[in-house]
Amino acid sequence: MSRIGKKPIVLPVGVKYTVSENGNTVLVEGPKGKVTAMLPGGITLVEKDGHLLAERKDDKQAAFHGLARALVFNAVTGVTTGWTKDLDIVGIGYRVELKGKNMVVFTLGYSHPIEFPLPTGIEVTIDPKQTHIAVSGIDRQKVGQIAADMRSLRKPDPYKNKGVRYTGEKLKKKVGKTGAK
Repeated sequence: MSRIGKKPIVLPVGVKYTVSENGNTVLVEGPKGKVTAMLPGGITLVEKDGHLLAERKDDKQAAFHGLARALVFNAVTGVTTGWTKDLDIVGIGYRVELKGKNMVVFTLGYSHPIEFPLPTGIEVTIDPKQTHIAVSGIDRQKVGQIAADMRSLRKPDPYKNKGVRYTGEKLKKKVGKTGAK
């Protein structure tokens, strides 16, 4: 059984939170911006000496206790330090470049370049070799979804391991077929 819901969330200086009137969303404000997090029914937030605790009414909300705490923690971390996901582009001639302020152009071995528009709140940095990309923002869910969408443009091939992959991702390489004897 997970006890993650009982861990206190440290509230850094300059971070404020407000719970909506109906009690199902939390708005967390910090130095980097504002993030809203969902709060399941029956879970309340209590502040005790600089720490934020997620408390539940009874054991019927036990399944949502850890979820609620994790969502609020992700929001607090996002407005203070932010979230990043790193991607590597592997393959001969595969590269990525930034076109304008919010357009990423991938060259992934197809007959055409792929233009990927960036939503608001997401920033991208590309290294000079054009084979490493870092997606960053304050909303963890949005950062992870954009990184997953970029990866899905050309998933790593199991035979040659070419494609877009997360940095540090372990891949299983398959052996190709051998000639008949």
